[in-house]
Amino acid sequence: MTGPHALKPLLLAFPGPLRDRLVGAVLSGEKTATTGLLVEYEAENEELPEAGERSALIDSAGREVAVVEVTEVRVLPLVEADLRLALDEGEGYRSVAKWREAHERFWHSEEMREGLGDPDFTVDDGTMLVVERFRVVEVLSPGVG
Repeated sequence: MTGPHALKPLLLAFPGPLRDRLVGAVLSGEKTATTGLLVEYEAENEELPEAGERSALIDSAGREVAVVEVTEVRVLPLVEADLRLALDEGEGYRSVAKWREAHERFWHSEEMREGLGDPDFTVDDGTMLVVERFRVVEVLSPGVG
């Protein structure tokens, strides 16, 4: 843990253009939810976040740019992802199909499969998701852009 707050890091995607875009969307208030895979938490032996928990949003340069607070955590199968979630992810998706297509591309990426230790990892309707809703409680630096 780094920085004055010593908070758990909130890492969106992998460092690079996608993370920068997501961090910008959080800071602008467009992104109020994020979706991960339950299997990621299991692979890293990490506990699920809980409402009220705070973490430090990290940009691609490894800087803490904001403190965010979890407002809700839900575990649900991929088939139950809905339009509200697609919209709240703040990436411009206007349909669940487009949201799912982009997320599947990410979840099936080489980096993700490597992180999970499964070169053939694929998701399906029954794949369990961890949906976190959050709010920014403090901006620590100007962020990216």
